[in-house]
Amino acid sequence: MEAKISQVRQRTAPPVVAARWALWAFVVVNLVIVEVLFFTAGTGKNEVLTVAKFFGMHAAVVMLFQLLLVARLPWLDRRIGMDRLTVWHRWVGFTLLWTILTHAFIVVLGYATLDNASMGKTFLALAGVPASLLGMCAALIIVVIGTVSTRSVRRRLRYETWHGLHLLLYLALGLAFVHQLRETTTFKSSPFAQIYWWALWLFAFGALVIGRIVMPLWRNAYHHFEVAAVVPESDDVVSIHVTGRHLDKLPARAGQFCIWRFPGHNHWWLANPFSLSAAPDGRTLRLTAKAVGKVSAGLRNVPVGSRAFVEGPYGAFTSLHRTRPGALLIAGGVGITPIRALLEEEPAGDVVVLYRVRNAEDAVLADEVRTLVSERGGRLHLLTGRTADRPSPFEPGSLRTLVPDIDERDVYVCGPPAMTSAVLSALRRLKVPGRQVHSERFGLA
Repeated sequence: MEAKISQVRQRTAPPVVAARWALWAFVVVNLVIVEVLFFTAGTGKNEVLTVAKFFGMHAAVVMLFQLLLVARLPWLDRRIGMDRLTVWHRWVGFTLLWTILTHAFIVVLGYATLDNASMGKTFLALAGVPASLLGMCAALIIVVIGTVSTRSVRRRLRYETWHGLHLLLYLALGLAFVHQLRETTTFKSSPFAQIYWWALWLFAFGALVIGRIVMPLWRNAYHHFEVAAVVPESDDVVSIHVTGRHLDKLPARAGQFCIWRFPGHNHWWLANPFSLSAAPDGRTLRLTAKAVGKVSAGLRNVPVGSRAFVEGPYGAFTSLHRTRPGALLIAGGVGITPIRALLEEEPAGDVVVLYRVRNAEDAVLADEVRTLVSERGGRLHLLTGRTADRPSPFEPGSLRTLVPDIDERDVYVCGPPAMTSAVLSALRRLKVPGRQVHSERFGLA
């Protein structure tokens, strides 16, 4: 039966491939439409302003595509994963920044050429035009967000500060929408153009509002999540059990994560993504976290019976993407939590777990993992010690020794960024097919 399932999955497109094709199709179709609109009604007052209009129209499409990437649409999230969608959002954001700056520069240059005036004088004159001023304000906000999102600046900011500034993007989008609406040669060049731009903006904003606001509020009102138990797992690790109503109807899967808030214990803006450390059973959800920050360090003090606000579940780190009967699950540190949950969905048979920790005392949930692996007739390798004292267990040769048939398995990897990168690099060198490799690197920033 498992062999037949594997053959069917190999004949059909993997979920992530289907989702990527859907995104590419969305981008291509909209770019084609914008090109048609530009060449049929894109002429400006001179050649320079025509080029500016070209960049402006494309900036609008890029901006709306960026919204869709972070709208947390379940269909996309379960197939691609929030981690990859967030990375794409980041790079699309920088593309948007440079597109808008190019558009703004060429607009000023075009009007300066038209009026035979200096760039500075033209800029000040345009600032007195309402439509242009709105565009300038939107561009300024996007420049600020782009600056604080560069790695050198981002590392120096608290998440709450960065997130608060990032929320200004929605203000920029509103200003950009009104700016485009007042630019009648773009938004109202034809009945088709009006229908297209209204539909595109409503679709993007609607997806964002539903995915980021309506759905979380509805789920929390419906399920009424509350803390059922707080269980210390070690000196710096704690598990929280959350119960609620109708949890059997919550579309959660082993390997996914949620964004957790405990309003009676922390401020609303203090939230963290934590994986489900046990497969959802329709009665409770469990998260297990290590004290590495202000929020996670205080979790052991969350009162039993207090409310929890849960966003999600999110993530593509699930058995939905399995292609082979055998599985290799690789975890580092507290990255064992989604791996431990995935083990509950593993059938009896061929499963291998590599669990990397500095020493045995750091092996969170080790007893549970050992029991689950034993029940399924699998193998657990607890990899301890410092890499400075011995070769890394994640070198290609070491992985091949531990798991000789590694290229015949689905490989799930979750751990610290450096470890995850090392494992993924080794898997590429071992020529493990990309469709068999699944990793999760999640974070709110």
